[in-house]
Amino acid sequence: MVTVVKLYTYFRSSASYRVRIALNLKGLAYDAVPVHLVRDGGQQHSAAFTALNPAALVPTLIDGDTTLSQSLAIIEYLEETHPEPALLPKDAAGRARVRAIAQTIACEIHPIDNLRVLRYLELQLGVDAPARTAWYRHWVELGFGAIERMLVGGRGSGRFCHGDTPTLADCCLVPQLFNAERFGVPLDPYPTIRRIGETCRSLDPFRRAAPQAQPDAE
Repeated sequence: MVTVVKLYTYFRSSASYRVRIALNLKGLAYDAVPVHLVRDGGQQHSAAFTALNPAALVPTLIDGDTTLSQSLAIIEYLEETHPEPALLPKDAAGRARVRAIAQTIACEIHPIDNLRVLRYLELQLGVDAPARTAWYRHWVELGFGAIERMLVGGRGSGRFCHGDTPTLADCCLVPQLFNAERFGVPLDPYPTIRRIGETCRSLDPFRRAAPQAQPDAE
């Protein structure tokens, strides 16, 4: 009997979006289980879900007896268990470069701009909507400025962030680009990011992973 991977996901979660892209690029079938991060006070806080993921975050991936959290860890697991097509380069320097781009997004931009941070600013600190948007844009612009310089000045950039096939870096870039557009971040200063984003979005695995293509999209 073939075991189908189960992915607990939210259509607008950029971390979930990364994993959906990776699963699609590797041609892996999965069952999507929506976890609405706002409805019912946040379904990720239910006892059933926190039993799977004590951090009460999406995504969570279940593959047989293995339950995993954290998008980069999940994608690295997929890379090790299903190595083709590869999402990391063969050489050590290339792998480090791809991980550096991915982590600039996943560790530097996303954690201080995600939903629970924005809600804390609103509900606990009383920060109004214009100030929250300014907060969001500031950190995206800071991170995108660094990534643009990495892409322009670093050896290895091609049609995608690294070379001419999608990598882990592209799995992270496209969801962050979606969020930047959603919050009205001006993108003219980042032509390389925009070009790579357009190239990725022309591919079916990226289109099928997009928030608007998900069954729980509002």
